[in-house]
Amino acid sequence: MSNKILSCLKKKEKNLPIWFMRQAGRYLPEYQSLRKKNKNFINFCKNPEDIQKATLQPIKRFDVDAAIIFSDILLILDATGQKISFEEKKGPILNNYNKKIFYQQSDKDFKKKLKKTYESIKKTRKKLNKEKALIGFAGAPWTLLVYMINKQSPKKKLEIEKIKNKEKEKIIKRLEHLIYLHCEEQIKSGADIIQLFDSWAGKIKEKEINKFCIIPNANIIKKIKKKYPHIPVICFPKGINKKINLFIKKAKPHAINIDPNMKLKKINIKANVVFQGGLDPKFLLKGEKQMFKKTKEYLDFFKETPYIFNLGHGILPQTKPKTVKRLVEFVRSYKP
Repeated sequence: MSNKILSCLKKKEKNLPIWFMRQAGRYLPEYQSLRKKNKNFINFCKNPEDIQKATLQPIKRFDVDAAIIFSDILLILDATGQKISFEEKKGPILNNYNKKIFYQQSDKDFKKKLKKTYESIKKTRKKLNKEKALIGFAGAPWTLLVYMINKQSPKKKLEIEKIKNKEKEKIIKRLEHLIYLHCEEQIKSGADIIQLFDSWAGKIKEKEINKFCIIPNANIIKKIKKKYPHIPVICFPKGINKKINLFIKKAKPHAINIDPNMKLKKINIKANVVFQGGLDPKFLLKGEKQMFKKTKEYLDFFKETPYIFNLGHGILPQTKPKTVKRLVEFVRSYKP
């Protein structure tokens, strides 16, 4: 049997591949057991043995078609010396970034700080069935910039508007380089696919989406394609809505993950890209009837084009594992 997701990304797979963002995490009791042993989240992400276990838990439970390495987009900032802690109900809290380290740190030192992630990928790839894809990932430049400057989730406030565009552009250029290095090392360690998460792209002013979202993602994609042409790149520019078609055209990812607010009729279904995701994770909390009905809308819409079933964001902590299992069964049984 072939690797369904890789085949789909090469537009050769007729069956529907399926995996979920945040498929390993708080909603799984087996993950909770691991987490109890690792009180500090950043240190947990640097524990290759337990990270390998967490990554494989949803494969064992649901037999989905890909594992995504259990990690965090903020590890890149941690590697540049920006101290990060996670607080209950608040999320990540960051200290001020150190400009000297951020701009002058050597590539070798940066990669050394992330070596535990690469060890985790190597361990996971050895234990993962070859028919299953292993996805590595990174935050996109804008999203990491937001956390660097905001020093917490920007849901309530956005400090980034206080710095000038020239400074933003300088930071983003540096982040492009660091993100590429991180992606490259994940590929060397055994990642079959890279996903770039621009989780806060929706916070960019519409007139600046090209500058701060599309071009930085495009630059990273271009580098990966040039050196690793066999490695597909999936992008998730969450919240850019009608600019999604421009993103596809200019950034040229192999696949694009759509978010729940993206109106399907606005998508250029004939674009040269594989589509992924879209379902609002809240539907996994609403009962099977509503969940299946909404799922079918996505399956029907994308039935004539390569499509990877996923969500429009990560699985919510209050989701029941049996609901995820039923959703996998429903997608696998789908017939147009």
